[in-house]
Amino acid sequence: MSVAKILWVDDEIESLRSQKLFLENKGYEVETLTNGFDAVEFVKENAVDVVLMDESMPGLTGLETLAQIKEVNGQIPVVLITKNETENLMDDAIGSKISDYLIKPVNPNQVWLSLKKIIDNRRLVAEKTTSAYQQQFRHLFMALNSNPNYNEWMDIYKKLVYWELEMEQSDSPEMLEVLQSQKQEANTEFFKFISKNYLSWIDTKNDAPVMSNTLLQYKVLPHVEKGTPTFFLLIDNLRFDQWKAIQPLFTENFRILEEETFYSILPTATQYCRNSIFSGLLPIDIEKQFPVEWKNDDEQGGKNLFEEHFFKGLLKRLRKDDIKYSYTKVVNNHDGLQLMNNIHNLMGNDLNIIIYNFVDMLSHARTEMEVLKELAGDEVSYRSITRSWFEHSPLNQALKKIADKKVNLIVATDHGTVKVKTPYKVIGDKQTTTNLRYKHGRNLNYDPKDVLVFKDPRQGGLPVPNVNSSFIFAKEDGFLCYPNNYNHFVNYYRNTFQHGGVSMEEMIVPVIKMVSKV
Repeated sequence: MSVAKILWVDDEIESLRSQKLFLENKGYEVETLTNGFDAVEFVKENAVDVVLMDESMPGLTGLETLAQIKEVNGQIPVVLITKNETENLMDDAIGSKISDYLIKPVNPNQVWLSLKKIIDNRRLVAEKTTSAYQQQFRHLFMALNSNPNYNEWMDIYKKLVYWELEMEQSDSPEMLEVLQSQKQEANTEFFKFISKNYLSWIDTKNDAPVMSNTLLQYKVLPHVEKGTPTFFLLIDNLRFDQWKAIQPLFTENFRILEEETFYSILPTATQYCRNSIFSGLLPIDIEKQFPVEWKNDDEQGGKNLFEEHFFKGLLKRLRKDDIKYSYTKVVNNHDGLQLMNNIHNLMGNDLNIIIYNFVDMLSHARTEMEVLKELAGDEVSYRSITRSWFEHSPLNQALKKIADKKVNLIVATDHGTVKVKTPYKVIGDKQTTTNLRYKHGRNLNYDPKDVLVFKDPRQGGLPVPNVNSSFIFAKEDGFLCYPNNYNHFVNYYRNTFQHGGVSMEEMIVPVIKMVSKV
């Protein structure tokens, strides 16, 4: 490990010789200077890990020196050492982005502790994270192998996401590899769990988790109250880890009351999940009740054009048609700016539904555009680009405009995505759909161990597009490829984010209830 270089600036530096010696004995290289002018010149010419600086020096004060050092290199951590504890000095120092401050007289251990906190922080966090995960590894392993129910599966997935985000902060590629392997094992077990239980959820509706078709009934409409507008924001294609990436931006203005997950129906694809959410029905029942509006994959026309129409039907069935609501769909930046400018006009409604298409566009664009493959090449960068988008989006600006009013805010999604790596061969006729994570058709030829099969789609709550049509869903990180042009297809789609199949990332998705802080 390289020696950390410290610059200590104090006009009475001679009196600090014993402190300098103490730090050198601890393995630091310490340069000393007596004034701010020399300090600024020194950091221009030399690499420095931390600057220790006296606040009250003749010539340039500590704060003035700090400002000039930050202009030279904004990343250098500066510790301010001061006799003065006045509040406005502290405010100025913290506002100037100091890394720490110490009150004179300082003892050597205090200085050492401050340096250790700044320089060794990342390593110490990594060590602590690794050690904590090693302890948790066994608990997660046991949970996976104890026949978890649907609530326990949601808990397992949340814990895996938690550790994935913790590992992101630490620099431990070996432990990250162990975690990824455990996540893969979890998805293998999750596929078995869904294969065994999904049809019973659809069939009995007795002991079933909250799913797409019951989300509004159980997680949104009960919170709608007269006099306080409720905003139901559906950000499409938002995985639970992506929600965690943007959560800090929400908590600046809103207080989280419930952070939960629910299960997306199969296939985990927009026209199935989102229509199911707003109609409160399974796709087979949407087709029965709205035969003109429902479109199967192989039919012409938009697949998500009638969500509001379906929602009206849900309100009627639940005898809640006295709810005054608005419905806004944002599919491009122009729509987003319109929402930002008009959001105050929605405050008179009991319920405001906002569907925001961005993450879905990102995942599809990422498949098509090489530049986005670079920008969102893995889970870490996929989360990062989602956070960056939300931070600068018209949606974030719109939410800030209502944060000072008394509102309820519920954020959810329709389904997630999974990064696909393993190609599975499928043969089908011309009517077979082109989706990568699920397919339906009459004469599908596949390896049964690669997929979940609904030979009779009606059992899975799905319409039967053609006589003898069956549905197949890819497991874990698989994607379904035709044998013709196979290698090109595999190379083009491997390591892209897709949805439609069976994985924790696609099926266990967030629903968050918040209120404004007023």
